[in-house]
Amino acid sequence: MAAISGDWQEALAPEFKKPYYASLYKTVMQEYHNYKVFPPAQELFTAFHLTPLHEVKAVILGQDPYHNDGQAHGLCFSVKRGVEIPPSLVNIYQELQEDCGCYIPNNGYLEKWAKQGVLLLNTVLTVRAHQANSHRGIGWEEFTDAAIRILNQEDRPMVFLLWGRPAQNKRSMLTNPRHLVLEAPHPSPLSAYRGFFGCRHFSRTNEYLIRNGIEPIDWQIENI
Repeated sequence: MAAISGDWQEALAPEFKKPYYASLYKTVMQEYHNYKVFPPAQELFTAFHLTPLHEVKAVILGQDPYHNDGQAHGLCFSVKRGVEIPPSLVNIYQELQEDCGCYIPNNGYLEKWAKQGVLLLNTVLTVRAHQANSHRGIGWEEFTDAAIRILNQEDRPMVFLLWGRPAQNKRSMLTNPRHLVLEAPHPSPLSAYRGFFGCRHFSRTNEYLIRNGIEPIDWQIENI
């Protein structure tokens, strides 16, 4: 299992010493040994590697990784170049086009967002191949809740984009008045038409950042 580096490592260090994490680590190692698990072990903490704590401007919370071959790589909603764009991300791009005028790109690789300070964090960081939510309840939620609490304590403006019920369940943890919390239905085909389309979360995020003297996010993912 990959290690977390940088300022996230220091901030999350207390979690690594807790009994739940020892159990989680053992379970995840056994899963990687006995089954096909996504994302690849070396990409488990990609979100933390690409978006250091001190650079976080916005947070998008996903649920658990994509569970089909070649999709998950440690950033929620993202797939690597050359992989078919999943339906939820298709809808995210559609809202981006309506909201900010971005063209719809030919790939779903969201690394550009992560490197600009958008933490693309799933609340569960692993999944068994072709079994959605198969690693729910093994301890990841406690770990990512710790990360959310750390973010909540950061004394600078930040935006949280909570899409769908599981992400919105974290709302009670976000008590810092300096942060903006935006909620909408999940962008999946099942729920996007119930209010994700038209939520304008991307422009609203940038308006808030600009208002607070912070460089806005360039949401345009380029074609390859």
